[in-house]
Amino acid sequence: AAAGPGRPRSGPLALLGPAPGAPSCPHGPTLLFVKTSQGKEEGRRFYACSACRDRKDCNFFQWEDEKVSEIRLAAREEYNRNHQPPFTHRQNVDRYKNFVLLPLSKRRFCQECQQLLLPAEWEKHSAHQCLCDVTTAQLKSPSQLLYPLENKKTNAQYLFADRSCQFLLNLLVDLGFRRVLSVGTPRLHEMIQSRASQEEFSVRSLLLDIDFRYSQFYTEDEFCHYNMFNHHFFGGEAARETCRKFLYEENGERAIMVTDPPFGGLVEALASSFKKLMAMWKETEKEGHDNKEMPVFWIFPYFFESRILDFFPSFSMMDYQVDYDNHALYKHGKTGRRQSPVRIFTNLTPSMIVLPEEEGYRFCTVCQRYVSSGNQHCEICNSCTSKDGRRWKHCVLCKKCVKPSWFHCNNCNCCTLQKHSCEKTEVGCFVCGKAGHKRSACPSLS
Repeated sequence: AAAGPGRPRSGPLALLGPAPGAPSCPHGPTLLFVKTSQGKEEGRRFYACSACRDRKDCNFFQWEDEKVSEIRLAAREEYNRNHQPPFTHRQNVDRYKNFVLLPLSKRRFCQECQQLLLPAEWEKHSAHQCLCDVTTAQLKSPSQLLYPLENKKTNAQYLFADRSCQFLLNLLVDLGFRRVLSVGTPRLHEMIQSRASQEEFSVRSLLLDIDFRYSQFYTEDEFCHYNMFNHHFFGGEAARETCRKFLYEENGERAIMVTDPPFGGLVEALASSFKKLMAMWKETEKEGHDNKEMPVFWIFPYFFESRILDFFPSFSMMDYQVDYDNHALYKHGKTGRRQSPVRIFTNLTPSMIVLPEEEGYRFCTVCQRYVSSGNQHCEICNSCTSKDGRRWKHCVLCKKCVKPSWFHCNNCNCCTLQKHSCEKTEVGCFVCGKAGHKRSACPSLS
């Protein structure tokens, strides 16, 4: 929610979360925010888009206490209708069936509209750049056919490199999972679909993704149009029921959720949605679900570790470096600070996650988990402390391990970069200014 006429100017914003009766934008129900200033009373509350943090992508804004006229409400509903996809999921499924019956010479894909074209639609798209002779192999790999949406805060479709995708799938199979709820992981989903069509492969996947373009390639049982920032199923109760049925573990087919959200997204919003998906799994009332959590792989940068553990204390971070095909920095094999910072957070027992020894990972018998080659066990901390793949060093004064480039500053009384300004102030809650709790747990926001 960027600043604009009547909007809060730049400053810290706190997410209050989903609110009953919240107005909707094209991305589903909006979320409630409040502007905060340290040590001051909270500001005015407002609704903004759950998925887009850039006003150019979605400019919805409404004060919580604002009275909206009937005319404006009608205009908003009209706007939301006009910003829906041109075809429904059911229509796209029917179009796909007709498309695959066409001879190769008549299979076209409009690269500007990102749409499979039937011959009757060619003329309408004649001025557009089109891909001709679309093969069956291309149809089974839509993540390579479609242009990635690379807005870091909304879609950020950085797609798993083949190495990471193969590793994840092999790990899931070895762990005995047969149902994968793929939340924002289209490449993993299509790899599972491809394997299932070519060989005796018992793993199934359901893709939940905000990118509706995938509805052109998958049926309603394989894809649900879903916003992971507000737990909104665009297909309504029918899509929600599809997800619920998928999570019901028949014949001992264990389910796991694998999610790869945009790294610029709000952790609070994501955690809220993931808890609801985990609750949906628990509601299936299978024996043994009592006091258990749905198994999860949350793929996210290591520097969000404390935020994720705030919401999911049962999670732990694995050392495996996840890399991406279309990201300039997140590549495997780079050294030092150039290594991919993306990790797997999971509520599974760490010793169960076997990492490839040929890539330098080894098992630490004390920590009972696989760690990277540079992650040396610290006898004082009694754990493998490195987060970024480099060997960290122990600071006796800080009583913990720190990054190798950090040095202890006596003025700041902590380790930090050598070139820094010694202006350390007492850090309190961002909302009320008091110490002892974080912004997300501030009683002023209850």
